[in-house]
Amino acid sequence: MTRKFPQYLTKPFQVLWFEPDDLAVMSASFIFAQQFGGWLWLTMIIIPWAYGRFKRQYPRGFLRHVLYFIGLAPMKGYPQFFERDFLE
Repeated sequence: MTRKFPQYLTKPFQVLWFEPDDLAVMSASFIFAQQFGGWLWLTMIIIPWAYGRFKRQYPRGFLRHVLYFIGLAPMKGYPQFFERDFLE
């Protein structure tokens, strides 16, 4: 079984300088702050900042690969985990 291999595995979709996982963390912290208010508005700043610092330790797109590896997110257009032969 052979498939065409994508050229850039570590270059995910971006909006300005944010990757989708950054936007998801920012959106979740914004919704959380709206629901509960008060001092939790600081989560809109602290959680994305902490996630960004954590994320710098790993290559681009690592979260999507981790979610794929544990079986939570499918990767369309990418080869299966057990593929052996690739065509460029």
